[in-house]
Amino acid sequence: MSLKEEFKKMITDLSTKFALPPIANIFLPPFCKGGQPQDAQFMAIGLEGGAVGVSFVLLPDEKMEEYTALQLSDFVDIPPRRFALEFGYDDPLKEMIGLAAINAICQHVMRETKFEVDSATDSLGLLSISEGDRVGMVGLFYGLIKTIKKANAELVVIEKNEQLIQKYPDLPITMDASKLSTCNKILCTGTTILNNSLDEILAHCSSDAFVSIIGPTAGYFPDPLFVRGVDVVGGRIVKNGPLFLQRIAEKKRWGDATIRTCFQKKTYAGKAGKTSGTSKTSGS
Repeated sequence: MSLKEEFKKMITDLSTKFALPPIANIFLPPFCKGGQPQDAQFMAIGLEGGAVGVSFVLLPDEKMEEYTALQLSDFVDIPPRRFALEFGYDDPLKEMIGLAAINAICQHVMRETKFEVDSATDSLGLLSISEGDRVGMVGLFYGLIKTIKKANAELVVIEKNEQLIQKYPDLPITMDASKLSTCNKILCTGTTILNNSLDEILAHCSSDAFVSIIGPTAGYFPDPLFVRGVDVVGGRIVKNGPLFLQRIAEKKRWGDATIRTCFQKKTYAGKAGKTSGTSKTSGS
């Protein structure tokens, strides 16, 4: 079963156990050819009741006409499950909307069950980078470079964007994912789920490597990733839906409208335990 099939299986399971509200709102930033600017990189789906799911706007220019044709009426009052189950259709527009719907559904269930999330643990800190480590970075987390150098650890950066190799000639950036096989610690952007590269990335990782996936679009239950051997999932959930939608529309920082989350495989009780109120993430 592919990773995206695992996500759809999770959504099917949740939708049979919980009454899911329809979509109440959607935010779509203006489309920018050649890639989205930093203040317009995310779209969001809001459900009745306040749960919100976020997704990265990762679309080729040829999708511009289809994207700009989307209307609020295409989504309002429609069950989010319909869009969530289109995740994995190999259509980048449906993938984007599907991930937002998955996040919205998971966050609605978290709200309904008062699911306790660990917002105190720093998911990056769990890598505990030290001398002798070989760190694989999938996606360029530039702010972490100094920490790795200070620890006298080795670094390899895997990137799909060839232009970054030219932009940062002093960094060990490569497009060859097989270089991850020698890494004992791996930090991976959550965008790899959206662009269909995570299965390939994980296939190159050593079975005893410590793997973390982080990013603001990781607002879902981590079960599909833990099944794949991922150790830590760090993301965000929306705490205040109306405030979040206001801020993202105004191109402001999300701030206290969201909270960071950290799921650890070694302490995660699993989403199935939620109905009894006993399932918690690390630190609970």
